Amino acid sequence: MTKLFLVPTPIGNLKDISLRALEVLEAVDLILAEDTRTSRKLLQHYQIDTPLQSHHMHNEHSTLPHIIRQLQQGKSIAVISDAGTPAISDPGFLLVREAIANQIAVESLPGATAFVPALVQSGLPNDRFVFEAFLPPKKGRQTRLEKIAEEERTTILYESPHKLLKTLTQLQELCGQERQISISRELTKLHEETFRGTLAKAIAHFNQKAPKGEFVLCLSGKSKK
Repeated sequence: MTKLFLVPTPIGNLKDISLRALEVLEAVDLILAEDTRTSRKLLQHYQIDTPLQSHHMHNEHSTLPHIIRQLQQGKSIAVISDAGTPAISDPGFLLVREAIANQIAVESLPGATAFVPALVQSGLPNDRFVFEAFLPPKKGRQTRLEKIAEEERTTILYESPHKLLKTLTQLQELCGQERQISISRELTKLHEETFRGTLAKAIAHFNQKAPKGEFVLCLSGKSKK
């Protein structure tokens, strides 16, 4: 059956992949991978030899028509990213939208997404939250930060190690020193860590300990008082 599958892959620990995900990756005609080198390691680990094709933010517009034609010709295709669920801060959205427009069946498997464990273990309210992913590097960054500072729900951000202190400092300027934050790094990996405390203490912590790895930030909402 012709279908486009979105298949989550582990965010660190290779054991965090479902049996169903492995079945789909083995059964489809083609796997679209954000980085074929990274994905090949995962597939080789589970002895899956399904053909791989590169599909990332720099080529997804140009390869889209060809992929849709393959689906229309009866192929089943799976989309994976380097880690986590496709289309969550990774390629996938454009292809899903185009597949739906062409009445091609789309199915997303449940699985790993970095912000979920980070939020759940943060100790911050998680009944209502906002997922902001990566902040704009320049244009629109200040406006986005100002809106986050006024948000009453928990806000989730992704950040790289070389921008972490800059982001924390900017958040402190707008939110104040006492706003609570939980910062998780290297989730599911050997050196997984979570810092919990105020923005001021977070800045002091990462000034003493150089940031390494990929970070998920969970910022408490603005108090209604």
